[in-house]
Amino acid sequence: MASGKAIGEFSLKSVTSTLTPGPGGSVLNQVNWEGTATGFGTVFLTSTFVGGPKSGTFSLCLTSFLDDGDGLSGNGEGRYDSTGKNRWRTQAVTLISDGRRVSSEGDCRQDRDSRNLPLSISGRSPRDPLRGRRGAGRVGLA
Repeated sequence: MASGKAIGEFSLKSVTSTLTPGPGGSVLNQVNWEGTATGFGTVFLTSTFVGGPKSGTFSLCLTSFLDDGDGLSGNGEGRYDSTGKNRWRTQAVTLISDGRRVSSEGDCRQDRDSRNLPLSISGRSPRDPLRGRRGAGRVGLA
């Protein structure tokens, strides 16, 4: 998805998860996340995953509260692929309310020592790929 200089990082922790029946006998897993991202401040995000334990797709919706009191929102979609036991690589593109398209790659893992909700995701931000610059393992302009 990306290669280039990082412009920031993000870190999110799952807060709640809801499972519902999906199309064709699948299960939809809706996960609410909270955390921080460079240039976005405090971030609240909901993702809806469909697929199996090895791979699948997801949609996402986010809102963020910037340090200066402003806010941003966005909607996007992506995919996930297993990279080992209880670990997944995520890739997504999100349209932000200020007109930017943000591409992201992250590492999602299940934390065995967590007493509450055991998922976390982190990554970095790439440069603007509309100008031919992207970053692997990152989140940034798409």
